Amino acid sequence: MLHPHPLHGGTMNNRITYTMYRSFEKMGFSVMRYNSRGVGRSQGRYDGGIGEISDAAAALDWMQMVNPNSTELWISGYSFGAFVGMQLLMRRPEISGWISVAPPANDYDFGFLAPCPCGGLMIAGGRDELAPEPGIRKLVDKLNTQKNVTVDYRIFEDADHIFAKQADQVAEALEDHVMTMRGRKALAMAAD
Repeated sequence: MLHPHPLHGGTMNNRITYTMYRSFEKMGFSVMRYNSRGVGRSQGRYDGGIGEISDAAAALDWMQMVNPNSTELWISGYSFGAFVGMQLLMRRPEISGWISVAPPANDYDFGFLAPCPCGGLMIAGGRDELAPEPGIRKLVDKLNTQKNVTVDYRIFEDADHIFAKQADQVAEALEDHVMTMRGRKALAMAAD
């Protein structure tokens, strides 16, 4: 679980980050959330996204080391954490799915997602002024033109950037998406 921007108060205890953490835990995943460098009691300081991607990769390495028999690997991030998570997705082909909540598509260039290695879920708030829905929709449309990539796009019309009243909806969308992907994978394996 990758949290929002550290320079704007983002921590692993952010409500949406924690909601996603609990959803994956509820579905039986081994889950990690952590404070990125310079946040809370973590060492270092904000590194413009570069060090944060390295930290996320190190966390993923550790998760794989302690879960060597895991058959699924998902990455999930909120706001700035969604940007970091998508960067990590491009570096780690073993990731099987992703969740991005309020990715800051107008603030960061997501052009590196070409080709995107797998589909995932993007969630946008219809009243989000920090990560406006039209920018996220444009990113989703671009990703959906790629071969073998399908992005499940959910818009919560009344949500702003902090999803003040939509944490339960975020959890439901995440769980629905992951369970749908698991079902499709099981059907594909049964057909082989």
